Amino acid sequence: MKDTGDIAVLDVGKTNVDLWVARRDGTLLESRSVQNSVLDGAPWRHHDLTRISIWLGDTLSELCKRHPIRTLVPVGHGSGGVLVGRVPSDIAPGNVLPMIDYEQACPPEIDAVYRDKAGTFEDRGSPVMMASTHAARQLLWMERREPDAFQNARHYLNIAQFWGWWLTGVAASEYSAMGAQSHLWNVPQRRWAPIVQEQGWQRLMPDFKAAWSPLGPVRKELARRLDLPENLLVLTGAHDSTANFFRYLNSGMQDFTLVSTGTWVVALSRDADTSTLDQSRGTTINADMKGQPVGGALTMGGREFSAIAGEGWTGQTAEADVVTRLVARGIMAMPSFGDSDGQFPGTARQGHILGPPPENQPERTALAVLHSAMLTVICAEVLKGGTRLILDGTFLKDPLYTQLVAALRPDQPTEASHETRGVVAGAVHLASRDFSGSPPQLALETVIPIEIPGLNDYARQWRKAANQQGGRPQ
Repeated sequence: MKDTGDIAVLDVGKTNVDLWVARRDGTLLESRSVQNSVLDGAPWRHHDLTRISIWLGDTLSELCKRHPIRTLVPVGHGSGGVLVGRVPSDIAPGNVLPMIDYEQACPPEIDAVYRDKAGTFEDRGSPVMMASTHAARQLLWMERREPDAFQNARHYLNIAQFWGWWLTGVAASEYSAMGAQSHLWNVPQRRWAPIVQEQGWQRLMPDFKAAWSPLGPVRKELARRLDLPENLLVLTGAHDSTANFFRYLNSGMQDFTLVSTGTWVVALSRDADTSTLDQSRGTTINADMKGQPVGGALTMGGREFSAIAGEGWTGQTAEADVVTRLVARGIMAMPSFGDSDGQFPGTARQGHILGPPPENQPERTALAVLHSAMLTVICAEVLKGGTRLILDGTFLKDPLYTQLVAALRPDQPTEASHETRGVVAGAVHLASRDFSGSPPQLALETVIPIEIPGLNDYARQWRKAANQQGGRPQ
């Protein structure tokens, strides 16, 4: 591999699929995006992989004519995977069954069997979460609902590795993806979970490759059809949040907890003791790029924010004097407004406002930002990981968010990365790992806490009320 050419990053999120082009120094050049649409119908609600494959082929072809792209890195969310056949087709996606939308409810009879087979917390790496989250539960549903198609499958691939397979024809498992709540891989013991052995699924699991290892060049027939460069190399790729986490590790940082924000608020720390995680909360045992355990805590913070801010929120930022008024009046948003319990077991779909409701959009926005800061601090504290707290992601678009987080934990340093595309930046770090020279620059800003009278008392009352709602002892 030579240190020449630009890098393409395929970022498969739950809502959108993005294709980025970046230089090796991390400079983002341009991007394209398409909705990751979901189709209703039998045998379950599913993602439109055919539409994405057409879009990906056309868009990659266009961007390769505009940039000297030599490497492509796929990354994806942790709850998506695909059963595939023996060889990818020319332009069709090659799946033998539709890719399940993880937010669709799993049939109760399947879910009951699954919970009985899912193993220990260490086997799973997380609690059993909402709907059809977890690859193992999806596989059980596929096997019970469509046994003939299931029997004909050759591989099960996490979503990033699926698109790598479609491009190259090479199948691989990868540690960070399998370690992202798939419930297939026991991260601490580096072995397949018992359900894999019991169900005979090991035949579907390819050998592991490192996230930065090449799968190979794009398939010749696909490259000809799309008029792609013959030397376009596709890497194995990784789980999206762990790719973002990797850029901090790759820059030499130690003793820290990272909280990334978006649809999910995800806290990760390699300094957390995964053997002592509070299993009643939304805690996880993730894997880093080498397969080593990483402590995690998560909640659907983006959904919480949207529910509290309301339909009138169009990107407005919170105002300090409005937050001060809310704190003085004791107005609190109680978790959880979405389908996930997050850090407060038993609270899914129980979210509500304590005290008089917000009177206008500025108050709804301020309450949403204050609630997001509270959830962030809880996620970080649950891990008991490194002394430094680093924040990144979409919540940082509101300056008050980081200042509130810092104010809620005044005895420890809080820093912020204003890199708005941390997953893409992490993928660039992966692509650059085996090249000589320094990794792309990582800039952090020390956050100065904001002074809000009564904030500490407010936070104590919020914690007490939120824990009581979840039935936790005080």
